[in-house]
Amino acid sequence: MTPPSSEPHPGHVPLAGQSHGGKHNFQQVALGLRAYRQQLIASNIANADTPGYKAVDIDFGEALSIAQAAANTVPMKLAASAAGHLPGQPLGATPPIPLKCHVPNQASADGNTVEIDVERTKFSENTLMYQFRWIGSAAISR
Repeated sequence: MTPPSSEPHPGHVPLAGQSHGGKHNFQQVALGLRAYRQQLIASNIANADTPGYKAVDIDFGEALSIAQAAANTVPMKLAASAAGHLPGQPLGATPPIPLKCHVPNQASADGNTVEIDVERTKFSENTLMYQFRWIGSAAISR
């Protein structure tokens, strides 16, 4: 993996900030990050034959720290300029999760850095971890 990049990767939906508070916040943040990582890995797999495509991923631990810190910040209150306005809490925006470019074991002639076996392994592992978190969060909410 190369050093982090804060610029968004084209075609990926950015992780939306969800600051719901409460005891389930960690599970929600972790599930959101797992879903985002799954999207990145799926995009890598889909672009395995695209010349010049650079495979990207996130460091899950680092991303979880960033997202958890953002979720635990106290959101700003909305200004009510008239008596009839409803008081509200805006959803905080999660800071960008740094993407890391994959450095392949063997360079390709077309500049593509996707190693399909590595991506499939990451996809399977991430799927299991997502299901584990989902089952855990479902058990907590009962």
